[in-house]
Amino acid sequence: MKISLSWLQDYVPVKMEVDRLAHLLTMAGLEVEAIEERFAYLDQVLVARIREISPHPNADKLKLCTVDTGQGTCRVVCGAPNAAEGMLAPLATVGCELPNGTVVQIGTIRGQASEGMLCSAAELALGADDSGLMALEGDLPPGTPLNQALKLTDAVLEIGLTPNRPDCLSVIGIAREVAALDSASIRRPEIRLPETHGRIEQMTSVTIESPDHCPRYAARVVENITVGPSPFWLQDRLRSVGLRPINNIVDITNFVMMETGQPLHAFDFDRLAENRIVVRTAGAGEHFTTLDGKERILEADMLMICDGRKPVAVGGVMGGLNSEIDPGTTRVLIESAYFNPISIRKTAKRLGINSDASHRFERGVDPKGTRYALDRAAQLMVDIGNGQLVEGCIDVTYDLPQAPTLELSVSATNRLLGTAVERDEIARLLTEIEFETAIKGDDLLTVATPSFRVDVSRQEDLMEEVARRMGYDNIPVTFPTLPAAIQPPPKLLTQRQRMRDLLAGMGFTETINYSFVHNDSCRRLRLPEADPRCRQLAILNPLSEDQAVMRTSLIPGMLETMRRNLSYQSRNLKLYETGKIFISEGNDRQPVEKDMLVALWSGDRIDQQWHTRPVPCDFYDIKGAVEGVLEGLRVAPVRFTRLEPEQCTYLRYGVAAKIMVAGNEVGLVGQVHPKVCGVYELKQDAFIFELDLARLLPHIPETIQFTALPKYPPTARDTTLILDEAIEAAEMLRLVDQMDESLVEEVRLFDVFQGAPITEGRKSVSLRIVYRSGEKTLEDEEVNRLHKRITDRLVDHFNAGLPT
Repeated sequence: MKISLSWLQDYVPVKMEVDRLAHLLTMAGLEVEAIEERFAYLDQVLVARIREISPHPNADKLKLCTVDTGQGTCRVVCGAPNAAEGMLAPLATVGCELPNGTVVQIGTIRGQASEGMLCSAAELALGADDSGLMALEGDLPPGTPLNQALKLTDAVLEIGLTPNRPDCLSVIGIAREVAALDSASIRRPEIRLPETHGRIEQMTSVTIESPDHCPRYAARVVENITVGPSPFWLQDRLRSVGLRPINNIVDITNFVMMETGQPLHAFDFDRLAENRIVVRTAGAGEHFTTLDGKERILEADMLMICDGRKPVAVGGVMGGLNSEIDPGTTRVLIESAYFNPISIRKTAKRLGINSDASHRFERGVDPKGTRYALDRAAQLMVDIGNGQLVEGCIDVTYDLPQAPTLELSVSATNRLLGTAVERDEIARLLTEIEFETAIKGDDLLTVATPSFRVDVSRQEDLMEEVARRMGYDNIPVTFPTLPAAIQPPPKLLTQRQRMRDLLAGMGFTETINYSFVHNDSCRRLRLPEADPRCRQLAILNPLSEDQAVMRTSLIPGMLETMRRNLSYQSRNLKLYETGKIFISEGNDRQPVEKDMLVALWSGDRIDQQWHTRPVPCDFYDIKGAVEGVLEGLRVAPVRFTRLEPEQCTYLRYGVAAKIMVAGNEVGLVGQVHPKVCGVYELKQDAFIFELDLARLLPHIPETIQFTALPKYPPTARDTTLILDEAIEAAEMLRLVDQMDESLVEEVRLFDVFQGAPITEGRKSVSLRIVYRSGEKTLEDEEVNRLHKRITDRLVDHFNAGLPT
């Protein structure tokens, strides 16, 4: 919202400096984002004296003027008929940009050089006269910038209004705030309607068929008008706030809208079929051409202003091409209405139109300001357009919104704001912005809300008014009372950060996805209906179909991220995400929230270098990643067990496992099922692991126990067994651990072999066992006895054989 200071001063005296005014407005909740000097371009327009004039050798109507600029002379080619020697006139110097967008440059006109431009008042936007040069009066020294010479200054404040303050979308609305800041009185334009003739009821009528969309519609008729350019003062007012003058009738409607905040529309009365207005909703698929020349396809609930046969405007949004004001218009019907803000918002959004009118209507205009703006526009059309006002006004009204009367507690206000304002001071602050207050008790005020404050509906809104009227910078700053004891951060936060650090150290990149997913995400993961993750919580007003429900798994978002990266030809991916999932417990209960961690690995194991060959990642890479995370968290004991097909439908059977810690399942690891990859259009294998952080946290130790480094050397022995191929190698490692031999330091698998000469259905598994004592160097005989005992136990337990 732009406000010209000179226009503002028509309604309220502004005695303070503009910077001070901007600060006070900002502290009152009306943030001034920028201040511009409207006549700054006149810095490059100088007072110049024409010293000599000679004919142009190649043009009869042009002259060569030698101009004194105060710092020398220059030659200017000029065609103004009133140019005369000794005359003072404005000279636009090279580089000056004029209001019409022209940039003055050194040029050659009919073979003669011109080093500037002598200007008329119209070219400088300082008047309407474009018949000749602007003659400057008085003893002005040449070389003085024109804005200084004529003392032209007008600051334009650009105010960033929040959507709840439509009352300030007008000059009078801002003047009301300025008057309260400076304890001044606002001067509203006095309306004196001229003499009238005829009766409007005999000429036209207004029928509202959709009162829920349009509770009020008022109209006046002006006859015998002359359409033409607006007077300079009116054009100047519109230009000061960034509007383009069109003609006197349209300019008046725009001027009154900017002045009062009430959008108006002027129809060519003779182009209205049957000379009447019908307010109704559109028919589905109805076509209509708006003033911008675009054909719109309407929907059934869009409000239309119609004549006796056809639509002539989209109500509250934009007029139609079939009833616009043109130079031949002699009779005008002026519309001033109150429209339902929600209806206008929906219509403007669907049609993709953001007009000055819709911007105000969708936020809410003053329901009682309709008639004032209508009469103001009628008066100006009679005065400026030389028209005749038809007697009477049609004003059809249904159930208009009523401004509420509220009770305001003084103690509650001070408690909320942290202030100590007296009751009478609160009453004064509200009265100055036209709230009507009455004392109801020592601690209570009754406050009647003015009709233009459509945003005030509860006691807290009044408290906000008190705060901003005091000035936000005048509210004392207080600090919350903090306990002296230091509270440790929650375990989840610290351990989650440790997981991030560990994964980042392994080359993984964190992703952050929306908590909203497609309602088909469970089907895409092939989850059975009995799975708790199928209990999805629907979003009441989703942004799109892809964000219709709260996520019950982090995996869909991770697979979407992978798909998006693959589409950008980024195929080597190591990604992770930590966040909440939401399991619905029914409409009347809060969902269960779980913290999860998911990581994905796809593409090559390492980025290809000149000395390496690409090797695709596999199950053991992602398994190693989760082992690294758990080892970094000091979680033990960890084992991986077989995952049956019915236990997880989105991982590939045989390339997946459950992650067990101390006998409790904390997550899954494996290859994403090819059918799931197909649904997400993934053209390469993906490996993931997911951890349930609530189940994992109890197994993360709070403290770390120190163990001294061994003093004595280790010794290793290898064992190779022939056993059934269905036996997991992890079972063999676990059996050795369960024997709890104090000299066994480490057991690891180092080879697996199948094929001839080993019998089909069996495999060769080789283990390396490392022995060490903390008290002495082990003898071979002692190690061999222990190693044989372990080997015999493995052979007996797994019905294994030894290689021959």
